[in-house]
Amino acid sequence: MPRSDFQVVIGLEVHAQLLTTSKLFSGASTSFGGAPNAHTSIVCLGLPGVLPVLNQQAVELAIRAGLALECTVAERSEWSRKHYFYPDLPKGYQITQYEFPVCLGGRVTFDGADGEKSVRLTRIHMEEDAGKLVHEGSVSLVDLNRAGTPLLEIVSEPDLRSADDAVEYLKSLRDILVWIGVNDGNLEEGSFRCDANVSVMRHGSNTFGTRCELKNLNSFRFIKQAIEIEATRQVEIIESGGKVDQETRLFDPQRAETRSMRSKEDAHDYRYFPDPDLPPLLLSKDRIEGERAKQPELPRARRRRYVEALGLPAYDAGVLTADRAMSEFFERCLAEVGDAKQVSNWFMGELSRLLNESKSTISQVKFTPAQFGAVLKAVKDSVVSGPGAKELFADLFATGKEPSVIIQEKGLAQVNDDGPLLEAIAAAMAESPKNVESYRGGNTKIVGYFVGQVMKKVGGKGNPKRINELLVEKLKG
Repeated sequence: MPRSDFQVVIGLEVHAQLLTTSKLFSGASTSFGGAPNAHTSIVCLGLPGVLPVLNQQAVELAIRAGLALECTVAERSEWSRKHYFYPDLPKGYQITQYEFPVCLGGRVTFDGADGEKSVRLTRIHMEEDAGKLVHEGSVSLVDLNRAGTPLLEIVSEPDLRSADDAVEYLKSLRDILVWIGVNDGNLEEGSFRCDANVSVMRHGSNTFGTRCELKNLNSFRFIKQAIEIEATRQVEIIESGGKVDQETRLFDPQRAETRSMRSKEDAHDYRYFPDPDLPPLLLSKDRIEGERAKQPELPRARRRRYVEALGLPAYDAGVLTADRAMSEFFERCLAEVGDAKQVSNWFMGELSRLLNESKSTISQVKFTPAQFGAVLKAVKDSVVSGPGAKELFADLFATGKEPSVIIQEKGLAQVNDDGPLLEAIAAAMAESPKNVESYRGGNTKIVGYFVGQVMKKVGGKGNPKRINELLVEKLKG
């Protein structure tokens, strides 16, 4: 990181792949992987005479993202051609939005090391992805499977002042996009990646330094390392009397360094102009407001509600809102039971353990919220004991059978009838007369021994509370 008299300044450009089944301007598949050039069409290949057709699902997802990120969704936006030559861009230009993007402004709020922070967004625009080059020895091959894949580019203002905050910003942004079903959040497959614009300035200064762009960072660990290494590099240049050049750089994690890729282009270098094949994108107020009405409660707001309204610990709230499917299932189970902490304890404990052991997800569970509620009611009504409840829940998780059926089949019903309990107490006392005398001599802690002995005699199915009450009565003589 920069020395104490310097401050790093960071702005991020996130490329988030939209969760559509087909590409932005063609019907080709967006599936990840597959044989090279298998997911292409004449539009992806840029053949002469082909015309793009806009994917309406991509537009809906862009609106959804803009609303979730507190942007102003434009009723009119335009498509532009961004020209540059590269082998994985067969048309010789990328269709994007330049002067009039689909979303303006907005913000992302996150918890930094020193409290809540908010980063302003400049814009969100839609664009198509390029293909990729595959290098094999001295030969480079072109794979156009990703060409035309729909992306959102989410551009932040240079509001970030540390690599750690940059990572937290990205995690919060990814959580929101995954939560609302816009992006799958997969950094390894490149469906969520970012470029970082990094500069340094002295503390107290209001003038930003010359920025360098770090391209295609695809892990949070590398993002943090790359920003810190680049900031240190710039400080060393300045302190040695040099000048930082505006350029695009690549991060090499093996060598822990950034290195020059090319001089940084300005907008005029790309010769942007409106795409003549695509009319302006017009969105009615009704369409925008209709999407707004469908917006779910976002993870940050839900975490706060769980803490403030439900009284859950912040850690529990964080775990329960890390995945939307888990949170939604928790909400449905809570509606059945009514006790948030009790439901949370089961989710954080037994349910998490069983999910981990079975390597399954919450969407694969076989039981319903009503069945979950029946388990907790059986505990509350002393139908099953604490250990019996765990056995009952494990069987419910594995089979999805009705709890009442499992209780009967497994013989889990707790003995609440005083008759059998009193017989077991009498037998336990008869077998341990010295311990009886010890209790009557003042050693009341020994009642725990007798509870254990009675539980053994009734096969672990006795009600511990009732056994304890009866024992104290009998041991007093």
